[in-house]
Amino acid sequence: MSKATGIHDMGGTEGWGAAPVPRPDEPVFAERWQARAFALAVLSIRLSGTNLDAFRHAMNRLDRRDYLDDGYYGRWLHGAENLLLDSSIIAQGTVEARAANMSGGSAEELGPPEPNKPDYAPAAAGSLREVSSAPRFAVGSAVRARAFDPPGHTRLPRYVMGHTGEVVIVQPAQVLPDTNAHFQGENPQWVYTVRFGSAELFGSDAEPFALHVDLYEDYLEEAP
Repeated sequence: MSKATGIHDMGGTEGWGAAPVPRPDEPVFAERWQARAFALAVLSIRLSGTNLDAFRHAMNRLDRRDYLDDGYYGRWLHGAENLLLDSSIIAQGTVEARAANMSGGSAEELGPPEPNKPDYAPAAAGSLREVSSAPRFAVGSAVRARAFDPPGHTRLPRYVMGHTGEVVIVQPAQVLPDTNAHFQGENPQWVYTVRFGSAELFGSDAEPFALHVDLYEDYLEEAP
């Protein structure tokens, strides 16, 4: 498994138990720290001079404990820490030292290093973009999700790699997260909603259903 397809890429894996069903009246923030974690995550993107795709990549690089044990907003908080470390807004060990001191310890807190923000500026607001090229695939096209080991960030789920489906919707062109997360250009391209059969993804014993996945053009090739 590559770093790009880490703990976050759970689709099709087993052993996690039943998925909890949220209560209809469940609050957005069950505890005050969760609201603060959300705010810090949003602020970390601005402070680091990065983007939402870089933040997702910062979360996807977490280990199993940091991604799962502290819950949904816990991983946002750990992802924000990764993003601030990447841009040298905080020094390695700063969070641990501050936590220890707040608990009565005497850990040395290092001052902030020299920031190392990326040379990045979005071409426009949001992620939708206009492209001059026509869509490579049309509704009804048989396509296969590419099977490869991504060198960095990707939004291509591991469980659809190498599997064949059918395009059911051609979505507007959007910024490609794989390059945008690493500040290598927005590379906007068409997005396709692809329908996969359950047997194709999970074998002939799978309960019959159709799964729809939105996939960028670079993730797809013509089905053989």
